[in-house]
Amino acid sequence: MNKLILSSYLLLGISLCMILYALIFSPESWIVYGIAIVFIPIFILSFGLITMAKGKKEEEEERREEPFIGY
Repeated sequence: MNKLILSSYLLLGISLCMILYALIFSPESWIVYGIAIVFIPIFILSFGLITMAKGKKEEEEERREEPFIGY
C-alpha cells in the first residue's frame, strides 16, 4: 500500500477518534477548542489526500501505454 494512503488513513482515524472523544466525553472547554483547531482540519486534509492518492483508472492506463518522457 502506498505510504501516502496509509498515512492519510492513519490521520483520518486519529482525528476521528479525537473528535468523537470531544463530543462524547465533554472534557474541559480548552481541550475541546484545541481538538477543534487541530484535528478538524487534519480530518478534512486526510480526506483530500486519500482522494488525491487514488488515481483514476483512465490515467493509470495512459501511464502504462505512454509513459511520460519529459519535454
